[in-house]
Amino acid sequence: YCVEFRTESLSHHCALETRPYARWMQYLREGHTVCVACQSPAMNRDTHRCSGDGHNADGGKILHWEAVGNSQCQGTWKKIRQLEHCSCPPVHSFIFT
Repeated sequence: YCVEFRTESLSHHCALETRPYARWMQYLREGHTVCVACQSPAMNRDTHRCSGDGHNADGGKILHWEAVGNSQCQGTWKKIRQLEHCSCPPVHSFIFT
């Protein structure tokens, strides 16, 4: 499954990232919708959910995120909706880890 979030805030450290494999962090923006996939390596075996997916959060709850590979690139987002059949666009799509 996938979850759509709207970014509410992010640290300035995201824009400073220049390492080739992490340049995607430069493109994060407040107010953008991102799609995050929950895939089996990150899924809890008992609950079949990914940590941080906002399962019990309504649309008004602020949730925290942190980029893998740069713990200073972090921020907040609000859950928009969960999609049982992922249709994440190639841009602004991520995975839970």
